[in-house]
Amino acid sequence: MEAASVQVENIFKKTQGDKYIWLVVIFLSIISMLAVYSSTGSLAFKYQGGNMEYYVVKQGLMILFGLFLMYLAHKINYTYYSRIAQLLLFISIPLLAFTLIFGVEINDARRWLTIPVVNVSFQTSDLAKLGLILYLARALAKNQGNIKDFKSGFLPVMLPPIIVCGLIAPSNLSTAAILFATCLLLMFIGRINMKYIAIMGGAGILLLALIIIIAMNTSFHARVDTWISRITDFFGDGQEAYQMQQSKIAIANGGLFGVGPGNSTQRNFLPSPYSDFIYAIIIEEYGFIGALLLIVLYLFFLLRCIKLFTKSPGAFGAFLAVGLSFSLVVQALINMAVVVNLLPTTGVTLPMVSMGGTSLWFTSLAIGIILSVSRNVEKEEEREDGTTT
Repeated sequence: MEAASVQVENIFKKTQGDKYIWLVVIFLSIISMLAVYSSTGSLAFKYQGGNMEYYVVKQGLMILFGLFLMYLAHKINYTYYSRIAQLLLFISIPLLAFTLIFGVEINDARRWLTIPVVNVSFQTSDLAKLGLILYLARALAKNQGNIKDFKSGFLPVMLPPIIVCGLIAPSNLSTAAILFATCLLLMFIGRINMKYIAIMGGAGILLLALIIIIAMNTSFHARVDTWISRITDFFGDGQEAYQMQQSKIAIANGGLFGVGPGNSTQRNFLPSPYSDFIYAIIIEEYGFIGALLLIVLYLFFLLRCIKLFTKSPGAFGAFLAVGLSFSLVVQALINMAVVVNLLPTTGVTLPMVSMGGTSLWFTSLAIGIILSVSRNVEKEEEREDGTTT
């Protein structure tokens, strides 16, 4: 026991930043491994000849590489991300446009690009989401002196969200909506005039209406039929209603304490029990207590990031912490709300828990950047303590 505690202590010495955020990440990673192992039984029998360990080992390797990326990202001074922000945004916009036209189509959605040679697919919206939040945090911090001015304060932060979210929306409306809401929150916190924020919200609604009109009258690729069917199925019958029926059965089976790890029955009936509806499997196996614990972990993560926002000496770091954390936690809450039938099916995954690849890595990078801000805050506090003693 002493040797194990010494090893844990050594690991914490090598990592910096908010230790509570690190602990939340570790807990979410453990929950992910358990949930993926339970939810991929049918997948393993269908594609891997019954090898139940295949997907959990794969997920474990994905998580380990994600933690490695997180570690690297947190070791970089967060101020360097201000320079990276512009580059990421300039790369993201043409990639999003290319994906919309030539991307790999899966389930009637063009969200993926395949990297040649290595043959790895990734959602360009994940890269764009990270790049846009970094850029917006940079622009807001840089323009605080004239932030109330329409031309020099508002326009530089208005156009990128409209362009990026407009390119994401046709194939991934839920991600575009979460990202757009995150941008509006950052603008509010960044002291943008409320009148201008209202203009931004109206522009977003008009853009969505324009996308729908163009899609319904041309051959332009947008998932308008899917959006309509998900809303109507939320109140009626169909595939989405079938998902919700199976999810409700899983919730009912779970009760207060759950049926126990690995004892889920709904994993055999729920579509995508290892991604979009993994929270239903967690509720079934760990009950209301397990479901509540997961919500508390995400909210505690957000609380720690809000604390960073209040303590960060620089505006850029403060905006990074709140923007990145808000987008991750809102995505998690929306995923869980869908599972318990509070919202129509959206297709967003549960961050750091759902089975995945590149999306998990981009999430890890985002948390690593937050930890970089935290590391800087800790150094500032140590410096202040040293000067006052």
